[in-house]
Amino acid sequence: MGVGQTPAFVSSKPKACARRRPIMNWSKENAQTCPRPRIVSFRLDSFFLLEVHIIPLLVYHTPMAIKFYSLGAAEEVTGSKHLLEIDGKSYLIDCGSFQGSRAESDRKNRDFGIEADRIEAAILTHGHLDHCGLFPLLTKKGYKGNIYATPASRDLASLIMMDSANIQARDAEYLRAQAEKKGEKFTWTPLYEEKDAIQATSQMLGVSYNRPVFIDSNLKLEFFDAGHILGSAMAYLTVKGGDGKEVNILASGDLGRPGKPIIRDPAKPPAPDYIVLESTYGDRLHENTDDAMNKLAEITKRIVSTKGKLLIPSFAIERTQELVYYFHLLTDEGIIPEIPIFVDSPMATNATTIFQVHPECYGEEIKEAFIKHHKNPFGFNSLQFTSSVLESKALNDRSGPLIIISADGMCEAGRIQHHLAHNIENPNTTVLIVGFMAENTLGRRILEKADEVRIHGMLLKRRAAVQKINAFSAHADYGEAIKWLKSLDTSRLKKIFMVHGEPKSQAVFKKHLEDAGFPNVDIVKYGQVYDLS
Repeated sequence: MGVGQTPAFVSSKPKACARRRPIMNWSKENAQTCPRPRIVSFRLDSFFLLEVHIIPLLVYHTPMAIKFYSLGAAEEVTGSKHLLEIDGKSYLIDCGSFQGSRAESDRKNRDFGIEADRIEAAILTHGHLDHCGLFPLLTKKGYKGNIYATPASRDLASLIMMDSANIQARDAEYLRAQAEKKGEKFTWTPLYEEKDAIQATSQMLGVSYNRPVFIDSNLKLEFFDAGHILGSAMAYLTVKGGDGKEVNILASGDLGRPGKPIIRDPAKPPAPDYIVLESTYGDRLHENTDDAMNKLAEITKRIVSTKGKLLIPSFAIERTQELVYYFHLLTDEGIIPEIPIFVDSPMATNATTIFQVHPECYGEEIKEAFIKHHKNPFGFNSLQFTSSVLESKALNDRSGPLIIISADGMCEAGRIQHHLAHNIENPNTTVLIVGFMAENTLGRRILEKADEVRIHGMLLKRRAAVQKINAFSAHADYGEAIKWLKSLDTSRLKKIFMVHGEPKSQAVFKKHLEDAGFPNVDIVKYGQVYDLS
């Protein structure tokens, strides 16, 4: 009996094949659905002749069932959690914390939306909290599989997740003390602890750019540089069906910008069938970098003349290092005088160390300075890194001029809140906004120049000046995103799924995409399932 054949029966009478088409009616027309049987005769002994009908085994390939849905960053900017489902198996792309008001954040972050044991594998696009912050909760809930990330993202995510665990522990202590003072019952618990962050890091598997790996028998992953922060990646997923057909899905993560210092420009992956595309700045264009440098110099000179303080809320990763680099250039070129510049964030200090050990992510200019000429772009004479709480508190007693760069970027936690509380009522203070501020955050209220803001339970008058520079954003604006899309081979592109943006921004971005020749765009709704089969 040949390979791939099975005896249908042993008889002298024909029977129907698998499609219930009688063998006697075989013809060329039905050859595809019912192959011709082979009749084999052989003698058992000198009296009996046995006739065996052998029918080739029919193998039918069921089309792949591919579905996509989002459980976070659908019509909102933070809390990225996207799922790809292939023949009933679920694969998670990012597992980020939602950032907003305390009550809303707690509710959304606890409501995970999917059982951990349903996830086959997980992918991390980059190390920002709104993309990696809930991986410790996922492992705490019982997820045992791999979390695929670039080596730099693994290192940065470890730092971010540990910091988040520490902040939650401190919040619990503070809130418990406040409840006790008021005689109230306290029941809130952190989402996860340090041990959960350590466990999540232990499950992260480092995969370098342009090194395709199979994360399941029919699913291949390849990371391409997203140009957003150190180690950021687009996840290019190839699903292969039993019939040999492939479906290519590109998840952009957070799409970066061309011409940024330190890191490379966004890469150009192969032709995708579907793109999951972020839309943070879908309704605006960023300032020119040269104009931003001039504005940064002007703001700094004003601080010098008024002997004031410049407070810059900044994410510890990428934005802080980029600002340090720009201040370094302005000081070296004599555009601004040497004044004390403090990076007051232990995490930013540690992140800067991580930057120094991942030169594989650098753009050519930084690589040239750092590797060939041994210059440190993240350090110069007037720059100081603070580590202890005492050093941080001492900054509030110092007179200006001085510059303080401190986390959290949206002013929702960290040392920046203490600096704002001490300085926001001083008219000689300037708060410089250099990144996106989500709705219902302290940073958004300051950006909108609210007359009063609440910090640590205190209602404070905002007398500080507020300035904004858009050019330092690590997210592509709509023009840069469209230019990047047009640089790709879109001959196979069926649809763009828009995520990670506020509704107003997404509506504008969709119109820009349609005008640019991309008519098939869906704004992803929370929990809605999209068929990619």
